[in-house]
Amino acid sequence: MNNEWPLWEIFVRSKTGLDHKHVGSLHAADAQMAMENARDVYTRRMEGVSIWVVESEHIHASNPDDADAMFDPANDKVYRHPTFYNLPKEVEYM
Repeated sequence: MNNEWPLWEIFVRSKTGLDHKHVGSLHAADAQMAMENARDVYTRRMEGVSIWVVESEHIHASNPDDADAMFDPANDKVYRHPTFYNLPKEVEYM
C-alpha cells in the first residue's frame, strides 16, 4: 500500500502577459493543498500573479530521443515560423 501523497508539478506566471514557467514539484493530498503549498513555497516574495498545479501522473511528454521524427514534419513548413513577421516595439512579450 502506497501512503505517499501524489506528486504535483508547479507552474508560476511572474507577470501578467507572460507565460507560466515550471518552478518545481511538491507532494500534496489534493489540488487545493498543492495550490496552497505552492503559494507558500514558490511565491514567498511576491514572485507571481498566477499558479498552476498539475498532478504529475497526468503529464504526458515526448521522448527526447524521438525528437527528429516528432518534429521533422514542421521543418518543411517555414511559413509557420514567426521569422517573417516584424513586431512593433510596443509588443514586449511575444
